[in-house]
Amino acid sequence: MNWLTCLNARLSRWAMYIAVACLLGIVGVVVGSVIWRYILNDAPSWSEQVALILVINVAMFGAAAGVRDEGHIGMESLTGLLPKSYQFWIGNLVGLITICFGAALVWGCTTMAISVWPNSIPTLGISEAYRYIPAVAAGALIVLFSIEHLIAMFTDKEVIPSWH
Repeated sequence: MNWLTCLNARLSRWAMYIAVACLLGIVGVVVGSVIWRYILNDAPSWSEQVALILVINVAMFGAAAGVRDEGHIGMESLTGLLPKSYQFWIGNLVGLITICFGAALVWGCTTMAISVWPNSIPTLGISEAYRYIPAVAAGALIVLFSIEHLIAMFTDKEVIPSWH
């Protein structure tokens, strides 16, 4: 488990670095677009599409890092009232459902990326598949991070968050 923890901690940090960089990119693109539109009176045609792709990256990589650091939505108050054995099995069920979600994200977004690969985003000149690639990567990360959490539960260990 040690090698998996080290790998996942690094991957989680990089996912968050990508999410933060893309968030800063959104700010830059939107501010630049406003300046171009209202001050220079010349709106760039590509800014909306770039901002949308950056939003997808922020959401997907941020969500993956949130799964690793257990920052996702949970019902801790409800499960905390249950006996420890029920908490253990509910935690495992949640982990399995999260793995299924991540796998479905990988499969569905890979299918979509392949189906739209020949199409291009007109204002950018790149393939439409680039909208789905971040979700494929995030789904794979979600599966890896959930496997780590399941192993930790069964071995009675704790996953140390990446940002400790």
